[in-house]
Order: sequence, then C-alpha cells, then structure tokens
Amino acid sequence: MSIWVKAGLFVGGMAASTLGVKLLTSKTAKKVYSHTTAAVIRGKDCVMEGVTKVREGCDDIVADAKYINEKRADEDIIDIIEDCADTADEEFSDEEKKD
Repeated sequence: MSIWVKAGLFVGGMAASTLGVKLLTSKTAKKVYSHTTAAVIRGKDCVMEGVTKVREGCDDIVADAKYINEKRADEDIIDIIEDCADTADEEFSDEEKKD
C-alpha cells in the first residue's frame, strides 16, 4: 500500500470518528438516549411490580405451610400424650390385678 492510501485511510478514519462523536453528542441523539432510558426504567418498574406480587404470594404460601406444620406438630403431641395416658392406665390396671 502506498503512503497516499494509508494517509487517505487515516484522514477518512479521523473524519468518521469526528462525525461519529458529533452524532453521538447531538441534541437529537441525547433525546433518543433519554427516551430509551425512560422506556427501560418503565420496563424495570413493571418487572419489579410482578416480582413483588410473586414474593407476596410466596410469603403467603410459606406462612400457610408453617401454620400447617405447627398444627400437625400439636396434633402429634396430643397423640403422644394420649398414648402415654393409655399405656399408664393399662399398666396401672395390670398392677391392680396382681394385687
């Protein structure tokens, strides 16, 4: 490649980059950036509303599950107490028979 071709490519690159910078910093470009950013923020807000609804639903499910487990544990304790009482009654009646 000749020196003139290299110089032409260099000058062309400089012109393209200068034009690109001017386009990216123009008022029209800034409006596009602002509108795009606003749309992204609206989208984020919409997604976060959905996430909040899902979290609330999950919290309700977890609370219900904890209540069910506590109720079940209470029932198990009552069953154990009743079994112990029945066993004690049986042992007591067996001792009376021996006497």
